[in-house]
Amino acid sequence: VQLVESGGGLVQPGGSLRLSCAASGFPFRSHTMNWFRQAPGKERELVATISNAGGSTNYADSVKGRFTISRDNAKNTVYLQMNNLKPEDTAVYYCYVRRLSTAYWGQGTQVTVSS
Repeated sequence: VQLVESGGGLVQPGGSLRLSCAASGFPFRSHTMNWFRQAPGKERELVATISNAGGSTNYADSVKGRFTISRDNAKNTVYLQMNNLKPEDTAVYYCYVRRLSTAYWGQGTQVTVSS
């Protein structure tokens, strides 16, 4: 299993970014996918989840209405569209999948929201 995130960077408050997670090594279309984040000095937290076919999504209260998770099963990729970014969204963002009772994480991509 391999998860490779991309799309992070530095953005001003109110700006947007789209993160991507390219997955390989497992049947992507049959797995729920997740985005987590971890800010300095804080625990890793679940940001968004999408079901295997994309019909069901869930979000942390802190990002509802601003972030959108989606997936393209033909490309084995999950996305996180982040709009109206705030300084408190600054964190390393991780892609996550649980397969056969084992948790897999990507290497993470840094998102920094600052003026």
